[in-house]
Parts: sequence; C-alpha cells; structure tokens
Amino acid sequence: MANSRPELQGLKGPNGRLYAEPNPGTDPTSFQVNNTDTAYYSSAYYKAHEKLVKAVPEPTSTQPMNLGDFLPSQTMNAIKGAGKISFHAVGDTGAAKVNRQQSAATAIAHEDIVADAMAKEVQTGGDTGPAFFFHLGDVVYNFGEETYYYDQFYNPYRGYDRPIFAIPGNHDGVTFDPSTPSLKGFVENFCASAPGPAPNAGSLVRSLMTQPGVYFALDAPFVTVIGLYSNTLEGPGVISSQGGKFPIVTDDQLTFLQNQLTRLKQVRQNDPRAVVLAVHHPVVSIDSLHSGSLGIQNDLDKCCKAANVWPDLVLHGHAHLYQRFTRKLPGGQQLPYLIAGSGGYAATPEKGKPPRIPLTVGDHTLEIAPIVDFGYLTIETDGKTYLSASFKTADAKTGVTPRDGVKVDLVHHTVGPLGAGGSAAASQRTGGAKPASRSAGKAPAKSTGAKKTPARSGGVTKIKRAKG
Repeated sequence: MANSRPELQGLKGPNGRLYAEPNPGTDPTSFQVNNTDTAYYSSAYYKAHEKLVKAVPEPTSTQPMNLGDFLPSQTMNAIKGAGKISFHAVGDTGAAKVNRQQSAATAIAHEDIVADAMAKEVQTGGDTGPAFFFHLGDVVYNFGEETYYYDQFYNPYRGYDRPIFAIPGNHDGVTFDPSTPSLKGFVENFCASAPGPAPNAGSLVRSLMTQPGVYFALDAPFVTVIGLYSNTLEGPGVISSQGGKFPIVTDDQLTFLQNQLTRLKQVRQNDPRAVVLAVHHPVVSIDSLHSGSLGIQNDLDKCCKAANVWPDLVLHGHAHLYQRFTRKLPGGQQLPYLIAGSGGYAATPEKGKPPRIPLTVGDHTLEIAPIVDFGYLTIETDGKTYLSASFKTADAKTGVTPRDGVKVDLVHHTVGPLGAGGSAAASQRTGGAKPASRSAGKAPAKSTGAKKTPARSGGVTKIKRAKG
C-alpha cells in the first residue's frame, strides 16, 4: 500500500502535546529495524521464564486522568456541545509476523490498513470525531523492548491526530534481554513523567504519553475508561495474587478498581457517564490459541459487587479476531464483552468447527460468528441513555466495512444490535473510503520478528476458560 493523503493542520494539545505528522506521506513497505527475535522462543532463558508472572510497577498516582489535559479546549468544548463522545479501541496491533508465508511488507500493511482507517475517521470527524484511541494491549511484538516502538507504533500511527492511551498486553511486558526490566519500553513511551519528544519516535512528532501507570482511569466527557494490566502469560491473564497463587503480584489493582467504581457511583449522581472496563486477556474466548481467564472474571466480579457498580461495556484484546458476548448478570442486567485483538498482528480463526450461534455457556452468550479479519471498534456514548460499539473491518480492496454493532441501553441495562430499526449493522457499508497513509520517517537506531504459533486443534467449538 503506497497511498498518500493531504497535509494535516495537526492538533496541538495542552503543554505542547503533538500527535500527528503535518505531512504523513506514503506508507512504508519495510521495517527500519528488522525484527528477528522469534528465535528467542527456543532459548533456555525464555523456556525457564515463560510461565512466570512479573511484578506490576506501582503507579505514580491512582487519581483519574482527565481528557482535557490531552485535548485543546476547542475540541473539548465541541464534544460537550455535541452531547456525546466517540473513541477508538483495538488491541494486538504490532506488525511483526514475518515468516515464510508472510513478507515484511504484508505484515506492515495489515497494521497500516487499520491505523489508516482510524486516522481517516479522525480526520473527517473534526472536533466531534473520535476523541482518542484506547489501545487494548500488545502494542509491540514479540517482546516489549523499546527498539520496536518506531516500526510498530509511532510510524503506523503517524497520521492519527489524537492521543493514544494504552494498557500493556503480555507481549509488552516480556523482554528477550534478561537485563531489561519488564514493561520498560511501555513505561518509557506511555508513562513518562512529562510530555515531550519521544526518543523511540525518531523524527516523528508524536509526544510521549503521561499515564500514571500501566493501570489507570481516564475521565472524559460522558465516559470513564478503566484499564487494568493482566501480566505476561500467554494465558491465563492475572490481575491479582488470586489468594496467594501468584505471590509476586499484589492485589493493588483490585483495590484500585473497587475504589474507582465507588468513586464513579458518586460522580454519576451529578455527572452521568458510561463506564468502560478494559483488560488485555479476555475472560472468555473461542479462538484457537487463547482461552478465557476465569480468575480475571472472578476478580472483576468481586470488585463490582463490593462497589455495587457494574461497567456498561467490557473490552479485551489478546485473541486475534473479533468476538461479541452478552453476559446476563444476577440482577437481570445485560453486559456486552467485546474481544478485538484484530489490530494488525494476526487473524486467528475460532477453535474447531464454526460454532452454532447463539452459543451459550454459563451466563455468557456468543451472539455472532467470530469475525476473522483485521479491524477496529468505534465506541460512542451520551453517558445517559446509550452506548454503542461498531466493529469495522479494513481492507485495501473493499475499504472500511461495518460488520457488527451493539447498543447498550444505559437506562434499562439491556443490550441489542446496532443498526437502523434494530437490525444488525453487518449489512451496512462505507463503500471503499480510502484510508489515510503515512510515510516512513527516520527511525532511531537498533534491531530485532514473528511469533511461534501453536498448532490449531480440531473438533467442535467450545468456550474455553482457564482457571488462573
């Protein structure tokens, strides 16, 4: 893909924050830094540590961030005036899967097509378009060293003219150099002490992000997003000690989550808002590589019950496809769980034969057949009556296509399909709008590609839940 797009004005946030290149130019077809770390999966050090979780760095603050510290007042006022906000979400974006079946150019194009489509929505939406991108983890692959951030983050999103917040995925937390601390690259790029030029961005202008930690809350008009870190295992995800099972991991994230939910219960009395919860590892999944994490669900449920507040939407990445589940809570409320690890790294089909829809196990129901294509979520809410999420796929030939949508009734806590007259959005289409594109700027120095894929097993599709 070698598309180009018009020059941008460039949003300027408070304290000199910059997000997009004024002239994004054309998309790259090769890496500035070759990623060759796949061989490390067979190393003695990796094999000795692959089943070990890591300590979670303490945040510098547990107070929520405010979107107004990242966007100019003109944009914030426009959002408030519109009475609603929208934002993007997807995970597992890093372009690193290069092997005999896939060239570097193809791997880069998979990430670029999604990044370009989101950038186009920002560009055409103006001040009331998507306000930010909330990354669901696995920003880079296969390991979290900072040397990968230019090719896999800064360059692909050089045309995305809004702030990008992120929770780490398991790949962001593991390192191939034993002397490199877990999450070092992520913390340096997303949890800086002050905004300013990003050393890993080379000549690109995107500023460092100043999240207080790898788990945090973001207050925006009409919505609060709470992000948690689920550690370094391929599975299951871990956000607590789980009663001493993982002693190196504290229960601080559970305390944080319960406190945030309790806070929001009070805030909502005068400032109605939707609550979105994001964790990289899904609590349930039917893809062929990753199971769900029952331990995470038990931890989340414990906090929600203690605060007597449930989120309106739960977001996950990790599984490299799109899945939509509806969970029926004990009080009768319905809660959507969306898994969107479809940002560019890989597209992994479901386990076994395609499932019969709807597929219900326990209190979770898979509502549609999984979508095994690259794409992203656009989420919108007015904070009072509705929250909607639209999953769109992005393809170089057909453009951007809405494939699924869900709408949450915030008053009655029920879930239904998104679309005219209540019909699913799968029949809608945005007719081949060409994505935005970028050029390969000048990268910082350094080097090191593609993850070893476990064999896919056959048989009837089942929803998998790991106990950890």
